[in-house]
Amino acid sequence: MQFLPSTSLAPYIKNYTVIAIDNDLDDEVFYPSGFVDLVIKFDGAAATTINGRRKDTPSVELLGHLTRPTRLSVKAGTTILIARIYPYASALFFPDPLSVFTDYATDLYDVSTIMSKELYDRMIHASTIEDRIRLLDNYFLEQLRKHEKRLKKAGILLHLCNYVSNSDSFELPALAQHAGMSERYIQQLYLANVGISPAAFAAVTRFNKSLHLLRTAKVSLTDIAYECGYYDQAHFIRIFKQFTGIVPSAARRSLVKNDESFQQAVNIGF
Repeated sequence: MQFLPSTSLAPYIKNYTVIAIDNDLDDEVFYPSGFVDLVIKFDGAAATTINGRRKDTPSVELLGHLTRPTRLSVKAGTTILIARIYPYASALFFPDPLSVFTDYATDLYDVSTIMSKELYDRMIHASTIEDRIRLLDNYFLEQLRKHEKRLKKAGILLHLCNYVSNSDSFELPALAQHAGMSERYIQQLYLANVGISPAAFAAVTRFNKSLHLLRTAKVSLTDIAYECGYYDQAHFIRIFKQFTGIVPSAARRSLVKNDESFQQAVNIGF
């Protein structure tokens, strides 16, 4: 079940998603999405394994940018609310540098104990899902007001991210020339405010485009490789395996066989 944020937050937050798990999920794989997710667990139990490190999901968790496949285990009866945040906007709501959250699931109590506990206590006692969404939306609005001075930088990053996303290939000198900024400054800007380098962001963006085509387009792997800006099919396979742990042909068979699981694990980005 998905909900849209308020109008003021729409440029920064893609959506809120509520997931109720009916059956146990064990080692469900989900892939880098290019977004940062705030995850709130109301019932049940869940755990993520990133880079071999297993971590039980706390009440409020910040899941930073992922650059590698991640495994999820969830018990039946678990309910989770996810706020999906655009890559250029994360620093509006959380402390920088965002790179400290990359490839890691952080207990938000470790970042802002009082604010996180107050938010969770209010949400857990809310009587409806809509009330919980409203409380979370208000929390983000409050953070946006506190960090209003960062809006200009978020606008610059939005422009940079759009340029990277719409480019057939990534070259930092070309991005620097387009933006009228130094390569070093762009690198610092991305690491502090997005959490990954511009090259890593370009790679994740290209990967997600290929993943979408694998699921929706009846074309060859070679066609997908060139459509997404890879040098050739071998390059596509190597990068795809880096992000998923499997080759594209195996992923395509898996997506066709279990599309519902794909929708949950990849599109929603739990």
